[in-house]
Amino acid sequence: MPEEVLFKTERRQSRADVAAYLRTVAEKLEAGEKMTLAAGDQSVSLAVPAQPTFEVKAERETSSGGGPAELSVEFELEWDEGADQSGSSGTLEIE
Repeated sequence: MPEEVLFKTERRQSRADVAAYLRTVAEKLEAGEKMTLAAGDQSVSLAVPAQPTFEVKAERETSSGGGPAELSVEFELEWDEGADQSGSSGTLEIE
């Protein structure tokens, strides 16, 4: 299935700024409110269903030139457009 990028932004930020963004996302999810992402001339509004699929992934990407590895943590919400989701495959814990 082809992928259409609706919104993308990437920039270095302080941990406190990242935490503030994640807190806002958490508040919108908890309240069941539509989430609007905006940066520059880009903007997209999304209504996350009551039970989206939540993926958490930690990765280490090594450089072929022997440079330092890049570490990342990705949080992803997925759902089928126009459908509410249900189901679970275990318990996630973040400590």
